[in-house]
Amino acid sequence: MKQDTDNKGISLLKKGKKGIVSIIFSRLGMIILLLLIQVLLLLTVFRWFEAFIPHIYGGTIIFTLFMVLYLLSTSIDPTAKITWLIIIMLLPVFGALLFIFIRSDIGHRALKSRVQHLNEQTKDRITQDPETLEALSSAAPGAAGLSRYISRSGSFPVYDKTEVTYFPTGEAKFAELLKQLEQAEKFIFLEYFIVEEGVMWGQVLEILARKVKQGVEVRMMYDGTCEFSKLPHDYPKRLQALGIQCKMFAPITPFVSTHYNYRDHRKILVIDGHTAFNGGINLADEYINHVVKFGHWKDTAVMLKGDAVRSFTLMFLQMWNVDEKNWEFDSYLSADCHSRENAKGFVIPYGDCPLDCEKVGEQVYIDILNRAQRYVHIMTPYLILDGEMENALKFAAERGVDVRLILPGIPDKPIPYALALTHYTSLLDSGVKIYEYTPGFVHAKVFVADDQEAVVGTINLDYRSLYHHFECATYLWGTDCIPGIETDFLDTQEKCQLITYEKRKHAKLYRKVMGFLMKAFAPLL
Repeated sequence: MKQDTDNKGISLLKKGKKGIVSIIFSRLGMIILLLLIQVLLLLTVFRWFEAFIPHIYGGTIIFTLFMVLYLLSTSIDPTAKITWLIIIMLLPVFGALLFIFIRSDIGHRALKSRVQHLNEQTKDRITQDPETLEALSSAAPGAAGLSRYISRSGSFPVYDKTEVTYFPTGEAKFAELLKQLEQAEKFIFLEYFIVEEGVMWGQVLEILARKVKQGVEVRMMYDGTCEFSKLPHDYPKRLQALGIQCKMFAPITPFVSTHYNYRDHRKILVIDGHTAFNGGINLADEYINHVVKFGHWKDTAVMLKGDAVRSFTLMFLQMWNVDEKNWEFDSYLSADCHSRENAKGFVIPYGDCPLDCEKVGEQVYIDILNRAQRYVHIMTPYLILDGEMENALKFAAERGVDVRLILPGIPDKPIPYALALTHYTSLLDSGVKIYEYTPGFVHAKVFVADDQEAVVGTINLDYRSLYHHFECATYLWGTDCIPGIETDFLDTQEKCQLITYEKRKHAKLYRKVMGFLMKAFAPLL
C-alpha cells in the first residue's frame, strides 16, 4: 500500500535547525556540561587514588593481584571479566575504582527495587491456562520447556486463540497501524525507544489527538535518550496539552550514573486490549523509508489479535507504573481480547529486564539454536556476541543445522559494524553462513527455525540488548505467519552478498583495525 506522505499529520515542534549557541545554552547543553564536569572530577579523584593507594598497600602489584582474584570470583559474564581484567591490568587503581563505581549500581538501585516490587505484586495478574500448556507440551515438548523457562521471569503465559500477522517492512506495519488506531474505542498504549517528528509520528499523533476527543484514553511512553537529539525536554507537556498522558522513561539528568545503561528499548502498542504491535520499528521516518539515512531500511513487526495481547497490556502497565503510587491493572487486563478461536499455533509475548539475573532474550535464542534440526535463519542489525551466544551459533552449525545470519551492508554505527567483523572467521569456520544486506541497513530482529517456530521483537545480538536494556519479543510456534517469515528471510537474502573468507580478508582496513582495537571493550559498548 502506498503511503500518504503528503499528509504530515500534527507537528508540535518548530521547523529549522538549532544553532550551536542555542544548543549550548539549552537544558540539554547544561546537562552535558554538568556531566562532563562530573566526569572530570571523577577522573581527578581516581588519579589521586592511583597515586596514593599503592603506597598504602605496598604497591600496584599487590593491589592488581587482589582485584584480579576478586574479578575471577564474581558472577559476571566471562567475556566481560576479560574486558575488566585488561582494564585493571593496564590501569590498576583507576580501573578498579571504575569497576567498583559501575558495580555499585549507583543511580538505579531505586529503579531496581521498584521494578522488582512491581513485578512481584503483579506476577499473578495473568495465569497460565493449563489446557493450553498441555496442548503445547503434546505438540512440541521442547517449546513447552522453553515456555516454562520464560514464565519464571515474569507473567508470560503461553497462549492459543491468537492471530498473528507478520509485516516484512516498516511501510506495511505503518499502513496497518493507522487502520487499527482508527478503530480504537477504549484505550491506546504506546511504548517506544525512539520517537521523532515527521510523517510517521505526525500521522499517528493526528489520530491519537482525535481519539482523545472521542473519549479514548491514550498513554504514551518513550525512552529519555530521545532528549539528546529527537525531542525537547518539555515534549511530554506538549502531548499532555492534547489530552495524551505521556512520560519519559529515565529522563537524562545532570548526574553521572549507571542509570544511563538501562534504557527502555521496547516497542509496544496496545489497542483496547485486543490488538498489539511488536517488533523493531520505532516511530520515525527512516523506519518507513520516507527519510533515507543508511540506504534502504529493512525492518519487521508483528500484529497480535486475541488472547496473547493481554501480556503486552501487562508489560506496558508494569513499566508505566514504575514511578506511580496508585496502580490500576484489572480494568485493562479484563478487557475483551476478542479470542480468535480458529487461530493456529501458540504465542508467548515476553520481556527481558536487565535488573534481574536472567538473560531471557539470550536464553530463548540459544534454546532455539540448540533444538533446531534443519535450519535457523536470523536477521539482526548488530553482532557483538558473548561466548555463550557465539558457541550456540557454532554448535548448531557443526551439528549440521543450516545457520544463516543477515546483517547490514550499510551500517548505522561504525564500531558495532567493525565488531561484527571480528566474529566472522570463527563463525565461518563452523559453517555459519553470513550475508550482508547490500541495499542498506537491516534493523530487524528475527529468528525463524524449522518452519515451526520464530521470534520477532526488539532483541539484538549485542551486549546492549542481551544485558543492559529493557526488551520484549513475541515467540511463535506453529502459527500461520511462520512460513511468511521464512519467505521474507529468503527474499531478503536474495538482495545480500554472501560473506566468504576472501571477502572477509578484503574488508576495509579501518573496519579491521577498529574491530581489533575495540574487541576487548565490546562488553562495555
